[in-house]
Amino acid sequence: MPDSTTDFASLRRTMVDGQLRTYDITDQELLSAMLEVPREKFVPAALSGIAYLDTDVPVGAERGRRMLKPMVLAKLIQAADVTSTDHVLDVGCATGYSSAILAKLAESVVALESDANLAETARKVLGQVGAHAVTVVSGPLPEGCAVRGPYDVIVVNGLVEVISPQLLGQLKDGGRLVTLAGEGPASKAMLYRSVRGEVSARPIFDAAGAALPGFAKPAEFVF
Repeated sequence: MPDSTTDFASLRRTMVDGQLRTYDITDQELLSAMLEVPREKFVPAALSGIAYLDTDVPVGAERGRRMLKPMVLAKLIQAADVTSTDHVLDVGCATGYSSAILAKLAESVVALESDANLAETARKVLGQVGAHAVTVVSGPLPEGCAVRGPYDVIVVNGLVEVISPQLLGQLKDGGRLVTLAGEGPASKAMLYRSVRGEVSARPIFDAAGAALPGFAKPAEFVF
C-alpha cells in the first residue's frame, strides 16, 4: 500500500525505461504519453502500489476484468500506428487508462465499456486527467459503436476467441484493429487491416491477457 510520499512519477519513468524501451517500444509520442498519464489513478486505490508493475491489474469486481500490463498495451498501440488525425474506438476501456493514452496520440477516442460501474469510473478519471478528446459510451463490447464510427483504429483491450463482424465492419478503408486472440498460453497479439472491404490478419507477438466478455466462440452442437 503506497503512502502520500510515493513517487509515482519515478515509478512511471522506471516502467517506461525498464518495461517499454527494452521491449522495442520506439514510438516517441507513445513513450511520452505513457510517461505523462498517471496510471495509478486508473486502478483501485488499494492497488495503486502495483500500478506500474509488469502485470495485469484487476480493475473490476465482475468477470475478472483487468488492465493490460503496460508492455502489452504499448505494443498493441504501436502496432496500430495511431496518428494525430485518427478516430479511435477503444473496446473494453475499463477505467479508461488505455483511452487516456490513445487520446494523447489521436484526434478523438470513443471509449466503449459494457460494465456500467467501470464506465462511470472511466468518465470520472478521464475528466480528472483532462482527457477531453475521449467520449465514454456504454454497450456490448462485440457490437462496437457504429453510430460514432467508422474508425481508423480499433483497440480491443483484452483476450478474445473471435472478433465480431460488427467490429471489423466499423473500420475505415485502411483501418487497423489490434487485440489479443486465442485461448490460454497459446494466445497472440493480432493486427487486422481493412483494405477495400477485405480484412487481413496477422500475428504480431506472443501475449496473454484477461478475456473480455462477449467474445467467446459459439458453442458447437454435438449430436
